Amino acid sequence: MELADVIGRRHMVRSFRDEPLPDGALDRILEAARRAPSAGNTQGTELVVLEGPEETATYWDICLPADRRGTFRWPDLLAAPVLIVPLAAPGAYLARYAEPDKDGTGLGRSAADWPVPYWDIDAGFAAMLMLLTAVDLGLGALFFGIFDHERELLDRLGVPDELHAVGTVAVGQPASDRPGRSASRVRRTLGEVVHRGRW
Repeated sequence: MELADVIGRRHMVRSFRDEPLPDGALDRILEAARRAPSAGNTQGTELVVLEGPEETATYWDICLPADRRGTFRWPDLLAAPVLIVPLAAPGAYLARYAEPDKDGTGLGRSAADWPVPYWDIDAGFAAMLMLLTAVDLGLGALFFGIFDHERELLDRLGVPDELHAVGTVAVGQPASDRPGRSASRVRRTLGEVVHRGRW
């Protein structure tokens, strides 16, 4: 598929069929994430991959307990066979920017010195590449937030305290889907978005 087609077809899929991914698909999606750009080539994004009903059930039991599922708008989201949690590691960036070739930036001292948290941006890059690769493979994918249950989930998954999640990517065979409430918003035109030369 051409890149323009992948970008044009990408949308957030919230309903999945209860089927495993085709052979090799998950590795291609994860490899795309591994190739994401990162500040200083820090490569500070980690991925926790939950595959199959037993592993994904752990996620949902924490993030969407059974007593809340009856009113959940997208129950077929829980059928996604794979959930990937991209994790940002601020400490990896501080260590990288304390190395001799980056030390002059002053960014190796404290996360507070960074005007933008590039660890989150880089994890977001990895998530976007996973979304696009899923489309290229004919699959559906959704990026969504963890919100209130992040630390409980990460503790259950054995994630070290110094890492945090930027969200979750669900991947699978798309099912008949109801678009999200925001899908009807008209996309801004290029002329509304782009300011050439100045604002």
